[in-house]
Order: sequence, then C-alpha cells, then structure tokens
Amino acid sequence: MSATAPLRPPPSRDPAWLGRVFWIGAVLVVAWPLFVATEFRPWVLFERDNLKVTLQFLGSFVPPAHSAEFLAMVARETWRTVAIATAGMTLALVVAVPMTLLSTRVLSVSALSGRMARGPFWLRQAVRWALIVLRSVPELVWALVFVRVVGLGPTAGVLAIALTYGGMLGKVYGEILESGETHATQTLLRNGSSRLQAFLFGLLPQNAAELTSYTVYRWECAIRSSVVLGFVGAGGLGQQLDASMKMFNGGEVLTMLAVFVALVALADRVSAGLRRALG
Repeated sequence: MSATAPLRPPPSRDPAWLGRVFWIGAVLVVAWPLFVATEFRPWVLFERDNLKVTLQFLGSFVPPAHSAEFLAMVARETWRTVAIATAGMTLALVVAVPMTLLSTRVLSVSALSGRMARGPFWLRQAVRWALIVLRSVPELVWALVFVRVVGLGPTAGVLAIALTYGGMLGKVYGEILESGETHATQTLLRNGSSRLQAFLFGLLPQNAAELTSYTVYRWECAIRSSVVLGFVGAGGLGQQLDASMKMFNGGEVLTMLAVFVALVALADRVSAGLRRALG
C-alpha cells in the first residue's frame, strides 16, 4: 500500500494578489492624467456652499406638479417623443438598408472569384466611408444644424436621429451579414440569382433574428436620444423639461423625469419581449 500524501495547508494569502495589485496600480497610473486633464474634482460637490445650493434645488422638486392641464401636456409630449424616435428610426432604415446592400462584400458577384473588381471595391469603400461620416457626427450636432434649417420642432429631431442611426445601423447590419453563414448566398449568386434575391432568400432568413434584435435595441436608444434632442429645440418631452429647468420649476421637472423613467422602462420591457420572441 502506498502512503497517502499529506494534505497541503491552504495558502495564507491570495496567490494572485501580486498581479491584482500590479494591474490596479497600472490603471491608476494611466487614469490619473486623464482625471487631471478633465479637472475631475468630485469633492467640490460636498463643499458647504455647493451642498446648500444642491439641497435647495432638490427641495424645489417637492411636491411634483400634478395639475390636470400639466399632466395632459406631459402625456402629449411623451407621445410626441415616441413618435420622433419611431419616425427617426424608420428614416434611418431607409438610409441604412440600401447602404448595407451596397457595402456588404458577400453580395458582390465579382468577389466570388476571390478578389473584388476595382469598381465595386471602390464603391463599397465609398459607402462605408459615408456610413462612418453619418455615425461619427452625434445626433445632437445634427439636431443643432437642422434646428437652424427647419426651425424648432420635431422635424429636426427626426432628421438628426435618421442620419446618425442610419450610419450606426448600416455598419452593424453589414457586420452581422458578413459574419454569418454565407454558403447559401454564394450558391445563389453562382447560379444566376440577382443580389437582391440572394439577400432575400440567403442572407436575410439566417440573420433576421439578430438584425431585428439590434433594430429594436436601437429604437429603445432613439427614445432616450429624442429626449436629449429636445434640449436644443427638437421638440418632445426634452424641450418641455428644458423649459421647466430654466424656470426653476422643480415640481414640473420631477414629474417629467418620472414619466421619462417610466417611458424608458416600458421601452426596455417591449425590447426585451421582442428579443425573447425572436430568440
């Protein structure tokens, strides 16, 4: 019989502590200059004068505004906010879908031989650069531009969301289509199908769930964006919230913030339900 090896006592300290200390120190060394550059000083919030002003501002939130006329206005602007987000996403799809089809390598007939022809290659690159430009400009900047062009109101918000989200959707749609299974699509193209037929019967059925899931997620984000865009005059709940904050009407601000939180929570539930149904 072989002697049983004695059990080793557990280590008295975490064997990985040295690595953790090293990486924590490395993060601090990298992050500290960033905090200095941004003048990040959170302790200023707790100075006596600043704390007094903060408490007075928060105290003005109580009680929340709840008059029938005000609540009717909030309901109307909330519906307008959802409409801005939905209309913006609809136009974003009009922008994104054609640009996705033009920029997706899988749908290139000349690429079947292994190397894409020069013309289609540069067209694809031009479309991709256009998508980069669209998504690189924040929707807030687009809204400022369109407010000057079309004036105050929801139109500026719809156009701003359409352009920025069109770039985002086009980029991610292309990545989804190119990362999936492409054998059926290539087979259709090799047998004489058009690019649109190859997309509808090859790529789309295999990636429909993921494409729809991402679209719904972006619609949820567009609802948040539409509120922010209201602060630059693009209409909706955000514009009313900005007006109440400028008038130091804390009760109205609290009511609209509560409605906005409920709106985002509802959009999140709808988004999650659709993802489960598609999954």
